Amino acid sequence: MSTGKSTHRPHRLIAKSAGLIGFATLCSRILGLIRDVVIARLFGVYIYAQAFVIAFRIPNLLRDFVGEGATNAVFVPVFSEYTLKHTKEEFWELANVVLNLLLVALTAITLFGIIFSPVIVRLIAPGFIASPEKLAATIRLNRIIFPYILLISLTAYSMGILNSLKHFAVPAFAPCLLNISIIVFALLFGEGIKGLALGVLVGGVLQLAVQIPVLYKKGFRLRLLHRFSPLEIPPKQRGAVKFLTGFKHPALKTIGRLMLPRVMSSGIYQLNNFVDSIFGSLAWIVGEGGVAVLYFSYRLIQFPLGIFSNALSQAMLPAFSTQALEDNQDRLKQTLSWGLRATNFVLLPASVGLMVLSVPIVSAIFAGGRFDAHSSSLTASALFFYSIGLFAYGSTKVLQSCFFALKDTVTPAKIAGLALILNIILNSILMFPLKISGIALATSISGIVSFCMLFNILRKLVIDFEIKRVVASFMRILCASICMGIVCYFVSKLSLNRYLNLCLALASGFISYVIFCFIFRVNEMRELWNWLYENHL
Repeated sequence: MSTGKSTHRPHRLIAKSAGLIGFATLCSRILGLIRDVVIARLFGVYIYAQAFVIAFRIPNLLRDFVGEGATNAVFVPVFSEYTLKHTKEEFWELANVVLNLLLVALTAITLFGIIFSPVIVRLIAPGFIASPEKLAATIRLNRIIFPYILLISLTAYSMGILNSLKHFAVPAFAPCLLNISIIVFALLFGEGIKGLALGVLVGGVLQLAVQIPVLYKKGFRLRLLHRFSPLEIPPKQRGAVKFLTGFKHPALKTIGRLMLPRVMSSGIYQLNNFVDSIFGSLAWIVGEGGVAVLYFSYRLIQFPLGIFSNALSQAMLPAFSTQALEDNQDRLKQTLSWGLRATNFVLLPASVGLMVLSVPIVSAIFAGGRFDAHSSSLTASALFFYSIGLFAYGSTKVLQSCFFALKDTVTPAKIAGLALILNIILNSILMFPLKISGIALATSISGIVSFCMLFNILRKLVIDFEIKRVVASFMRILCASICMGIVCYFVSKLSLNRYLNLCLALASGFISYVIFCFIFRVNEMRELWNWLYENHL
């Protein structure tokens, strides 16, 4: 029987790593929020804002294909295994082979994207065809920023190596540089797309550059070709064989086997966003500015999601990967249970709070400049419906990390495919009565269904990961969150300055949530309190 110390130590290590990543993500999200405020007030939800959203979303799709998505699902588990079972030389040899393949693939993708931008934009935003000015601006912006896919994917590759070596700090803080770059260039160039484009490209360079010294310190040395003894290769074939071996490695079979379904899964996840963009571009149905409205509202959802859930799942993946290799998976079950309960403890009240305070939040953050009352109203409505699925988005990331650690990338891909079909059906139905808000509601419903399906499958795959405890915790946290939401609602109705109103509502929500957690006996609150008392008081 494991002792309490051995049980909680991995969780504390994960919590420490997640805390570091979460703090870095908080900094990045705050800068990202400032970036979005700058864009919103300079462009509103009109032509250039919509052009930026579409143009930036296209390389982000490909980034998830071969960049961050591959890193989380494939590179980290495989690299983590190599750190345990192989020498440092073999680890860095694999790292170089993967880099060689990425460089070739990413260069080809970048050139393809630049050349075929007109076709790609028309497919992603068919509603823009009715507006030649909007279409031309989007195509031009997309061509300029498409090399970002090369930069950000190499950044994600570097992050995968460093995370496998349990180094999280620099990769976590790197996205801050992108946001700073976009803010600076947008303010310098004002109301035009040149500033946004340069900001993205310079930010991509900075994110990659800041990780290179750390990689070098850890032992990485760029080697495009492997070193072989001349006696191993026939004289006439030495040049060709030596070149080709820079793209061969036994572990590539494992990576390829895991990569294909992950690419499908990532692609389907991003296609959900693309589906929303396609429907949002249909201005004659959902209204003008739909693409930008969805972007700004979803960015607010990403604030708590990125700070906590993404940080937690990123920190848990290496732990899951090593625990999955053990014959006894007790620690994996405990970690999974803890991850789900911790996610609900943070994201359920965040979900309720964003729903109740959607109008004052959007008004306080974005209103001003070209972001008028019409823009605020549409964005707040979309935020309300996006918030319904917030807890499901976060919990799904935890479940996916467990699947990836178990080297099962097929199941998440299948579930993501079903969620995509459901999202398309719901978008087609809900956008007529609810306009742009119907698209947000469709995303939430499909997200919740996707989470329930993954949870049920994992329940059968990883038997008895404290399911009753997870469900009981969910219900207690939900009750505390609803009571907190009632308090926030009444405080937000005070006749004060909009900024003061929002601050008071948030403060009262936080305090009341803590109180209601004790009233409803939310164990996670008590665990947090005990941990703070033992370590900091």
